[in-house]
Amino acid sequence: MNIEKIGQQIAVLRKAKGITQSELGERIGVSFQAVSKWERGETLPDITILPDLAKILETTIDFILIGSEKIVEYKGKFTITDVKKGLNCLKNAGEYLGTENIIYRAAIKGVNSDLNTDIEEAFTNDYVFEAFLAEAIIQNLISGLYVDISDVKNNFKHEHFKNIVVDYCKRYGIK
Repeated sequence: MNIEKIGQQIAVLRKAKGITQSELGERIGVSFQAVSKWERGETLPDITILPDLAKILETTIDFILIGSEKIVEYKGKFTITDVKKGLNCLKNAGEYLGTENIIYRAAIKGVNSDLNTDIEEAFTNDYVFEAFLAEAIIQNLISGLYVDISDVKNNFKHEHFKNIVVDYCKRYGIK
């Protein structure tokens, strides 16, 4: 591990974000002197700080430490159509079981509670549905699944959500 290269990488990423050493240190809970020592290649950030550092610098820990994104080994593949079907299963459960059925209510309550939202709104609003679709796709990517980027580009009506998902695909090495 090349400490000087890591320090240079941190400095480049920090400067690209327009953050001072003091601001970075403050956000992570270390002194600006600690940040300065990292950037000069004198010390490395503590391992417990790396996730927060990567988040603030909008990169990965691998990129900070080795200067490149890690190679992702995908566990499987999914399609946007399958994800849409999965989301529509919730809607269909309400239609088939009844929206007052305890099983349906428990499923909806779980989703709403975990996501701090109202998924039933997605059943009647295309924009909200695409927000849930984007979140479901991102969660699949995070869990190690692969999606064809052209599938993403062809299955969103709203550019905003399409761009978010395409950006995530790129973070996970999908071009």
